[in-house]
Amino acid sequence: MKKRNLILAAGIGFAVGYLLRDQLEQKQQITPEKALSNAKEAFKRTGPISGSWIYMKPEEVEKNGLVYQAYRGGITRNIDGNNKQYEFYVDVETGGIIASAETA
Repeated sequence: MKKRNLILAAGIGFAVGYLLRDQLEQKQQITPEKALSNAKEAFKRTGPISGSWIYMKPEEVEKNGLVYQAYRGGITRNIDGNNKQYEFYVDVETGGIIASAETA
């Protein structure tokens, strides 16, 4: 009976360890909605925004010799009666803004 319990406990331990390893190895990516929310909060620090959008599929972005997986999005601001549009990239792993620029 003790041998059977030992084998059962070892099997359960192995299964739990295997499942935990898979969970820890998977990279935690933020959702596009969370990426847009992060970008909106960052842009709101310098003034109100009137519109926003984000692509749901990440794309490769190179900045300073490093390659990132990032969501591309945009923000619209109304400044002095004129709409100004800004495009940005948000890193899928950290949620940080990689780059932003005003579009024409």
